[in-house]
Amino acid sequence: MSPSAFFATPRPSVGIEFATDRVSVVRLGSGGAPSVAGYAQEPLPAGAIVPALNAPNIVNPAPVIEALRRALDAAGARSGHAALVVPDPAAKVSLLRFESVPAKHSDFQQLVRWQVKKSLPFPVEDAQVSAVPGVAVEGGREFIVTAARRDVVQQYEAAAAAAGVQPGVVDLATFNYINAALAATAPPDGDWLLVHVAADYLTLAVLRGADLIFVRHRGCWTSRRAAAW
Repeated sequence: MSPSAFFATPRPSVGIEFATDRVSVVRLGSGGAPSVAGYAQEPLPAGAIVPALNAPNIVNPAPVIEALRRALDAAGARSGHAALVVPDPAAKVSLLRFESVPAKHSDFQQLVRWQVKKSLPFPVEDAQVSAVPGVAVEGGREFIVTAARRDVVQQYEAAAAAAGVQPGVVDLATFNYINAALAATAPPDGDWLLVHVAADYLTLAVLRGADLIFVRHRGCWTSRRAAAW
């Protein structure tokens, strides 16, 4: 299974991507097959959004909300549910392998939280955690586990709500691009690589067919750091 959105709600009609230098909005048309009915992008001032795992991300909300309102207006998307795409550094992604999975969902969630708390720089009680089945392995299965500070997720949700839409799904940028690639064409046989180059970070994702088997990102991406990455 591919890395789908890590907080699931009904399918929205509006997509919003937050980045350090811009906000982007896409509106889907109604009907059968999904089609783009509207699109807009607005720039952000430097420092308005600073993606981080263990710190506030939307440092200056006012220009973010105002830019998002303009983009929503331009895309004809000032109402309805919205899927939010946030920068990769806002969350920690782990691939956890389990030989067996508890039958009860609540027990499984506790097991996942117990595993990820060892690597989080903040209390797991403050985390919003999701686990998606990944590749089947000998003797068990891997799960794609995404953890983010709850207050960081709420910052992005609050910005969307203040701009006039109801936030629903929250997805990481690279996961969103993987799902878009898989929706556009059948996955290739064997392993393949997706490289996501953002303004301030780079993420590598390796998939085996439609299953994520490796993911890693580095922040502050520059040509000087490229040689050492």
